[in-house]
Amino acid sequence: MAHILIVGAGGVGSVAAHKCAQVQQAGGVFDRITLASRGLAKCEAIAASIKKRLGADIATARLDADNVAETTAFLQREKPDLLLNLALPYQDLPLMEACLAAGVDYVDTANYEAPDQAKFEYKWQWAYRERFAERGLCALLGSGFDPGVTNVYTAWAAKHHFDEIRQLDIIDCNAGDHGQPFATNFNPEINIREITQRGRYFEHGEWVETDPLSWAMLFDFPEGIGPKKCFLMFHEELESLTKNIRGLTRARFWMTFSEQYLNHLRVLENVGMTRIDKVEFQGREIVPLQFLKAVLPEPASLGPLTHGRTCIGCVLQGRQAGREKRMYVYNICSHEAAYEEVGSQAISYTTGVPAMIGAKMVLEGKWKTPGVWNMEECDPDPFMADLNRYGLPWKAVDWP
Repeated sequence: MAHILIVGAGGVGSVAAHKCAQVQQAGGVFDRITLASRGLAKCEAIAASIKKRLGADIATARLDADNVAETTAFLQREKPDLLLNLALPYQDLPLMEACLAAGVDYVDTANYEAPDQAKFEYKWQWAYRERFAERGLCALLGSGFDPGVTNVYTAWAAKHHFDEIRQLDIIDCNAGDHGQPFATNFNPEINIREITQRGRYFEHGEWVETDPLSWAMLFDFPEGIGPKKCFLMFHEELESLTKNIRGLTRARFWMTFSEQYLNHLRVLENVGMTRIDKVEFQGREIVPLQFLKAVLPEPASLGPLTHGRTCIGCVLQGRQAGREKRMYVYNICSHEAAYEEVGSQAISYTTGVPAMIGAKMVLEGKWKTPGVWNMEECDPDPFMADLNRYGLPWKAVDWP
């Protein structure tokens, strides 16, 4: 049995804590759960929800995840078996340093971003591979949905359905509606930084760049969701998948946005509100995007307002037994069902559940190999089974 420390008390942290408590109640691996954040009140509210819904008790604590010395001391005192990082991507490296110092395994859902640069890549975290291996510790990167589940879908398809995958399209659709003029379904600062950077896709061994949101396609989503306009973006799982899945000649990532969302975003960009550099305002320096984050709706508040479904999956094309093959592996998640179960909308749910499963895989020893790993480098089968077991059932179908 194991003690898990969850760092981060936003929507994803709330879902992961609820799901860990469900596993605990069923006699699973998490016999002790601690939730820590700068905002202790948020932790306590989540703990109260878990107590009310499940009758389970979790511990809470205040923690500054940017402070390596403080976090190290906290880990040495509390002695968790694993740290599940659901804080901001800026905090990945400080938390990895603290885990190394204290001898604690590490899992996150998104790769490191430098606060002053709207760019994400794995090089900073991959550089820790030898240090984690030498300490006998495991660091699992990107255990959300995308990245995360999409990586596992690809590895599972490569293991069971293809001799070679040549083309991969990861397609993320939020067909839900929260009724707000403009709001993001996860941290506004991270969301807008991600969307406004240049697009990038992999083709024939090279990376091709595009202007932000300048490429689009219409995709007909299954089970009644129907056709939606999807925009090409760069997403971090492309970087690791093109490295670890041999034979890929093209890999792309697509996401849906409503025209209302894009129109608001264009205006905010045009007036400088998405800038990440500091500007002077009334005698002090502020970052416009951080100010915008403060006035936008808190993503966790959207849970009771959001209805509809998400659909996230992988379209894979390649060869099996000498024949061309194309298949689609996907999940559909209901915003209303997620809120009824754990009090969060489906965007948080589809990230928080895989975060819990990734931690579970490491703590159960199924994925516990010293070093730093991306999801597709691990055996996909137990993770795929747990997706069905813990609320994110998937389907795999032939695709025209």
